[in-house]
Amino acid sequence: MIVESNDVLKLKFKKLHPTLVKSGLPAIVIDFLFQKDVISDEELRTLQKFKDDPQQRGRELLALLHTSGNQQAFVQLY
Repeated sequence: MIVESNDVLKLKFKKLHPTLVKSGLPAIVIDFLFQKDVISDEELRTLQKFKDDPQQRGRELLALLHTSGNQQAFVQLY
């Protein structure tokens, strides 16, 4: 059941991709995903490189989540 809901959420976030990127996902979202073990130390450091470009940071985060394979990625993002 979690896999199905995760797939639905993944699709929903994919459709919202332009809106989320434009919003420049706040750093608190990235910190939360790190705290929940959705993103690793290395991924966090990579995303921090884009702190001066929130839209690019949002793109990078969403791309990372779509390729991560973590079953909780989009559940936690939601």
